[in-house]
Amino acid sequence: MEFVIEKVLPNGLGRVGVIKTAHGEIKTPAFMAVGTRGYVRFISADDLHELGAQAMLSNGYHLRRQAAKIAKAGGLAEWKPLSFDQPFPFTEPAASRPVVTGETCFGRSPLVAKSSLERESLLKAHELRPDGLPAKSWQGPTLTDSGGFQVMSLGSGLGKVVSMEKERHVTNTAHKERLAHVSEDGVSFTDPFDGEPDFIGPEESMQIQCQIGADIHMAFDELTSLADTYEYNIEAMQRTERWAERSLREHLKHRDGLGYRQNLYGILQGGRWEDLRRQTAQNLAKMRVDGAGFDGFGLGGAFLKEDLGEILRWCNEELPIEKPRHLLGLSHPDDILIGAEMGADTFDCVAPMREARHGKIYTRNGNINLRKFADTGETLDQSCDCTTCKAGWTRGSLRAMWRSGDAEKKAKYYNLASIHNLRFIVRLTEEIRKAMLGDYFDEYRREFLAKYYTEA
Repeated sequence: MEFVIEKVLPNGLGRVGVIKTAHGEIKTPAFMAVGTRGYVRFISADDLHELGAQAMLSNGYHLRRQAAKIAKAGGLAEWKPLSFDQPFPFTEPAASRPVVTGETCFGRSPLVAKSSLERESLLKAHELRPDGLPAKSWQGPTLTDSGGFQVMSLGSGLGKVVSMEKERHVTNTAHKERLAHVSEDGVSFTDPFDGEPDFIGPEESMQIQCQIGADIHMAFDELTSLADTYEYNIEAMQRTERWAERSLREHLKHRDGLGYRQNLYGILQGGRWEDLRRQTAQNLAKMRVDGAGFDGFGLGGAFLKEDLGEILRWCNEELPIEKPRHLLGLSHPDDILIGAEMGADTFDCVAPMREARHGKIYTRNGNINLRKFADTGETLDQSCDCTTCKAGWTRGSLRAMWRSGDAEKKAKYYNLASIHNLRFIVRLTEEIRKAMLGDYFDEYRREFLAKYYTEA
């Protein structure tokens, strides 16, 4: 992998560049679409390309049981996420979910099976994904997360990056109620889907990710929560650094196993404390195993939203400028803007698609909730260039599909709304890149935020 820096902001941190991987280039700053199980729910691979997505992030934790099949297919960029290879991540009855035999929901009418068995048979016969869309491989740059966030979620029961107010007084889940327990070896946990005991450590994570074969992997880490003390953050950070060295050592054994170079990022923890953030950045930057270091770095952790800019500054002032940096799990426009300004190159988050499925639509004048827009012909966003907006879908028509009890209409809504929201964030990073190259980033940021954080 090669990272070419094209321009650096006057603050010495924000920059524009190109990450060159075995499966293509990523022009930064860039937002990665989240396909947790190897595909983005309700958005086809063709849709992703059309809306300008450059890369997809999947999760080693969720794909660990399909890793061998993915390796046999040639890696994540070549793998078809067929329905019978993985569990379906929905809760409604399987028979009620449409099977799309055409080109996404814009093609032929979806078939609704009479039983779960009939639905699975249709999906298998037509080589479809669990969401009923064509099981076409992504064939572009990919990244996998190690599962550290899932470990924290099972262990503490808390979310990741939080709002400025709502989690100031958080507490962790009681120890006896946790599904995951951390030791020096790794993490023992109970799989929440089947109730079976499992274990992942640095070596297992690297073996899984190297079978999945993404272009970029994340070292195994322990993500603390806001409820954890400074003393525990020291303990967890030091353990994460020991796991980082073990990850690097194991990764070197397998990184070329699929016939192309797979790259490894070290992940920075340290909570909200400057001394810990700077110390771990220095330690990971100089870490070597048999002369090899990390190919880039992941900027992780649980912290208050208002601290984001300062934490990124502490980290990126210490990290080598020639290595790319990925900001994990953030997609709000203000977070991306401050992230890009403070030196993050790539971003990911499931929120654009998840919020779309719950009726939240992104616009230049702020988010809207479709519950408020019955019987209106108003467009989603007059300035949007996504295929949903260009096709003329209105707030009222999308609301009607979303609130309908018809599985076919709801699936179509999920597709249209998800495309719109993801394109909105992808376009934001495209415009940030253009503004940085054109020397008007500060002006762009002020104008964007002034419009976005007003009532739509």
